[in-house]
Order: sequence, then structure tokens, then C-alpha cells
Amino acid sequence: MDTLAAIKTRRSIRKYTQEPIGKDALRTLVEAAMFAPSAANQQAWHYIIIDERKLMDAIPTFHPYCPFITSAQAAVVVCGDLERERFNGLFWVQDCSAATQNLLLAAHAQGIGATWLAVYPIQERINGLRELLAIPDHLVPLNVVSLGMPAGDVRSADRYDEGKVSWNRF
Repeated sequence: MDTLAAIKTRRSIRKYTQEPIGKDALRTLVEAAMFAPSAANQQAWHYIIIDERKLMDAIPTFHPYCPFITSAQAAVVVCGDLERERFNGLFWVQDCSAATQNLLLAAHAQGIGATWLAVYPIQERINGLRELLAIPDHLVPLNVVSLGMPAGDVRSADRYDEGKVSWNRF
């Protein structure tokens, strides 16, 4: 699949089969995330791969918008590392967002379904993940990406809107 096709056909997948995702595939997704651009190349991120069922089943107790994660086969928590962030916390969100997009596209390219589940800046979700996964204070969870083999097809839609584009000036 070429790059533009991958971008245009990627969708959030919330229904998964029970087919497992191997550790090598999970490592590849995180590796793809690490190739994202970051401010001053500081790479102020850390990834927590979750493949224990009881941990994934606990996430909906503090994150109300992800009941489907209980059928996912794995998840990745993308965290900003404030000890590596050299700009007083100004850019870790952008850096980790770019990394998350890389992870989502890599999952799609491998036929793995994924959904970005927002955590930051909602304190209840941050605290819930900190407690569940023993995340130290210098790491801030930005999101959780649920992962599983898609149960069914999801149609892509043409999202290009000429009305949202200006050339040279507004």
C-alpha cells in the first residue's frame, strides 16, 4: 500500500477479532512511532505496550469512552517524557501526537485495527493510567491506542474539503 493510500484509508477500528498480535508486530508499531519528527529532535516520549488482558479490562473503569478496548488484543500508551522535554513542556504534546499518527498508519499498513483514545489533559484518565501501570510522575500519558485485528471492513470516505484550503493568504 502506498503512503497516500494508507493515509486515505486509515480509520478508527473499534471491533476486533480474537486473533493475537505478536510481540514483533507490536515492537514494529512502536519503532514506527519513534521515527516521528520531534522538536529539536528531543524525542520526549515513552511507550508502554500492554498485552495483559486484566490491565486492558481495567481501562474503561476510568476512561468512559473505550469499552471496546476489552476486546482489543493489545494497546500502546504514548507518554510525554518531561525529563527529556527541553522547552518547558511546550512541545511534548505535538511530538507525541506525531508519533501516535505514525503508529496508527503503521498499524493500518500491517492490517491491524487501531483507535486513538485521548487521555491528556483529563486528570481522571491520567491518574487512572498512572495507578494502573505504575507510571512515574515525569511521564504524562497523552493517549492509549487500542489494537486488534479488524472484525469487518470499514469504508473510507473522501474527506478533502476545498473550502478549508487557502492559497498564500486567507
